[in-house]
Amino acid sequence: MSTEQLGSEQQRGESEDWAPGLAEQVKALASGATTSVEATRAALDRIEASQPTLNAFKVVRRSKALAEAAEADRRLAAGERLPLLGVPIAVKDDVDVAGEPTAFGCAGDFPPAARDAEVVRRLRAAGAVIVGKTNSPELGQWPFTSGAAFGWTRNPWNGDHTPGGSSGGAAAAVSAGMVSAAIGSDGAGSVRIPAAWTNLVGIKPQRGRISTWPAPEAFHGLTVNGPLARTVADAALLLDIASGPHEGDLHTPAPLTVSDGVGRETGSLRIALSLRIPFTPTPTSLHPEVRRGIYRIADTLRQLGHRVVVDDPNYGIAFGLGFLPRSLAGVDDWMQKLPDPSLVDPRTKSNARTGRKLQGLPLRAARAAERRAQKRVGAIFDKYDVVLAPTTATPPPRVDAMDGIGAWETDKVITAACPYAWPWNVLGWPSVNVPAGFTSDNLPVGAQLMGHEGAEPLLVSVAAQLESVLRWDRVRPEQWW
Repeated sequence: MSTEQLGSEQQRGESEDWAPGLAEQVKALASGATTSVEATRAALDRIEASQPTLNAFKVVRRSKALAEAAEADRRLAAGERLPLLGVPIAVKDDVDVAGEPTAFGCAGDFPPAARDAEVVRRLRAAGAVIVGKTNSPELGQWPFTSGAAFGWTRNPWNGDHTPGGSSGGAAAAVSAGMVSAAIGSDGAGSVRIPAAWTNLVGIKPQRGRISTWPAPEAFHGLTVNGPLARTVADAALLLDIASGPHEGDLHTPAPLTVSDGVGRETGSLRIALSLRIPFTPTPTSLHPEVRRGIYRIADTLRQLGHRVVVDDPNYGIAFGLGFLPRSLAGVDDWMQKLPDPSLVDPRTKSNARTGRKLQGLPLRAARAAERRAQKRVGAIFDKYDVVLAPTTATPPPRVDAMDGIGAWETDKVITAACPYAWPWNVLGWPSVNVPAGFTSDNLPVGAQLMGHEGAEPLLVSVAAQLESVLRWDRVRPEQWW
């Protein structure tokens, strides 16, 4: 599927007033073709102009970011070079930025964070300018970015639809061209799902690849931080820069360089095409237009010389029991940090109450089951190098699909749309979303490449091969400012 086959409708809106790619922006700043103040002011102007419509940001750091950009320009002029020196970057509102509140989608009067989270510290050490913090649903629970605290975040491809979640604000900001790249987090697909629904590359790395400090782990090991970008190379670059442990982290995988996978020859790989939906408590099915997108990716992989065979991991019927105690106990943990828990959505209160009951023995049992699940599911890699699966079961739903409904109906909406991504959070292994084209209504869909422990470079290699043919990076939504 070439860019021509994507159709002219998806190629609209190309404008010079658009954040360039991450690597391109680094080069322009180093060469003096632009300044950090110019790049940062342009990003801030795009953010603020689009806030009334897309509503991607919770915090916009105009004065602080411009001051940081001016300092970056002084350092550039003095000959200093760092991987992201002067580049404006956005982060999700579940990580601490010194001097800013961390509301994680919730209402209330939050105190400013005393210091940067480790991932933010690493971005700053690389020279990045943090322009703001992006919207998330309450405590990252849903694949929709909306809530009473801020309203709806909208999809740049069609404002009537959600960009996904919980890193929906970050995805909207990158997809709409406000910034080159952003950091999100993924506890059940929360980087990959919004990447799929906004035509982006989203990497869920190996657990611990990017530190979650000041939390030794997030949501009892389910949640990891990961990059969102328009190209594989940019996402891999941001991942490498953000990666590395804090001394208090519980998970410290062996270091590796993911960017080296871009352009690396892989030879002919064995790839399992898995369409089977892992266990869900409610009815689910794969939307035909998502299925077509996955088949396009599979066909392209075959054209690239890989062997693609229909086969499925053995998840087992009890696999989901390893997810819910960890997820809901994590909601309960976060509720204890809120300045006014009474302000959250009734569904959040219900999840926290359940999570409180699951603390203790159920949670310990869920953690203990992980190693067995890794062995059972990991058997697929005795036969294959990579697993290809849908990222979501449906195209992006409407922004109001979760509004005004109860907890059980909400669960049905979520599982119907997003039953594919969460198993890799239980396992802790890496997965990369790649764009898989568009529906007849011009809504993006995605596919995920899933690997065993430490497989990020291989997954990035395969994703870059797909990008070299499909060139999704050349396709943009209409301008929102």
